[in-house]
Amino acid sequence: MTECPVCNGFREAYLLCTNCGEPMMESGRLMDFYDDYSPYMEIDLMKMEDGYPDTNSGNKCPHVYRCPSCHLEEVFFIKE
Repeated sequence: MTECPVCNGFREAYLLCTNCGEPMMESGRLMDFYDDYSPYMEIDLMKMEDGYPDTNSGNKCPHVYRCPSCHLEEVFFIKE
């Protein structure tokens, strides 16, 4: 089992908005937004249901980033 460095606070990802160029804010794992119980489910199980075919096998953790300026929302994959 691998660990996401962003989820575990080992590092932060500094990403710029592709629309306006402003720094984006990390909003959490994509799977945490599915329903009320998603944050408490097994991470590897949720990766099988996230709609991305290689998040589990490719050791990627999908995170939602939002731009506070233009409100663009994007999913970025963090290497575990």
